[in-house]
Amino acid sequence: MGIHLIKLCVGIDSLTHLSERQAFRLAQAEVNGGRRELFHRTRQMPRRRDELLDGGSLYWVIKGVVLVRQSILDLREVRGDDGIRRCDIILDSGLVPTRPHPRRAFQGWRYLTSEDVPGDLGLTGSDFDALPEKMRGELIELGLL
Repeated sequence: MGIHLIKLCVGIDSLTHLSERQAFRLAQAEVNGGRRELFHRTRQMPRRRDELLDGGSLYWVIKGVVLVRQSILDLREVRGDDGIRRCDIILDSGLVPTRPHPRRAFQGWRYLTSEDVPGDLGLTGSDFDALPEKMRGELIELGLL
């Protein structure tokens, strides 16, 4: 497990918002008869596919801070209606909260080595969500989470 991806989570305000949005997308896929799986579509196919599929995760930057990761299950090439090739990053539905780590804005995605990723908080998504965001931030700042 040596390589991961990091990506900005554009339009998402919090971990709770991301969780709700992904639950909505899964429900919509089921209603529309599509695959019931989470994916993020990006323009470029990662060249380090085998390394990513060997336990890699996608780390989400929310409002300038890495807050959560999701395991990468697969990478699939797809063609849009415009005929352009893209990549669907297939994600596990489990959100794993991480220690907050500031990150400047960037375009696309970037690789992260295992040495560069923030550690997990050791909470499940529901435990993490149960804490009010302000309290969560304060507890993290104090080193208690």
